[in-house]
Amino acid sequence: MGTSTRHDLPTSEELAIWRAHIETFLIVRSRIEARLQQNSGLSSGDYKVLLALSEAEGKALRASELAAQIEWERSRLSGHLGRMENRRLVRREPCAEDARGSRVCLTDEGARAFRASTLPHLRAIKELFVDAFTPEQLAHLGEAAAALRGHLGLDAHPTPASTNHSDLSIGEAS
Repeated sequence: MGTSTRHDLPTSEELAIWRAHIETFLIVRSRIEARLQQNSGLSSGDYKVLLALSEAEGKALRASELAAQIEWERSRLSGHLGRMENRRLVRREPCAEDARGSRVCLTDEGARAFRASTLPHLRAIKELFVDAFTPEQLAHLGEAAAALRGHLGLDAHPTPASTNHSDLSIGEAS
């Protein structure tokens, strides 16, 4: 194994930018998650699961597909789904096409909880993140995120469905 040279390492300025980004991002994320919990009683994990199910055809996904979509280990998802089932937000049922698998279904209670949480959650995102930037700065952040996602071999943009909230009824979500 070779030794590192200074060209292999970030400069002090690059490291300062990295640290400022990570520390600030963690604070923003924590505050948005706290607002979600406070406003709706949902954790960010609950919201992630409910969002994926609400966008899925038939409001259900195989557990393995759900785990892959939200990028969780199956064991983490299984424990979380158990807690969500106890709150009647989701239900699991045997998978017709694979006896070993299960389908995770959004319940009516889960759909109501998701709808009720979405507008306050979007308002928190706007207030704590979007409003901090000018339109130009926000566009640059989008370009930077796309560049980083490309560098990591990910799609340049998150799935359009995950950012689509045009089908929400303000009356139901308030």
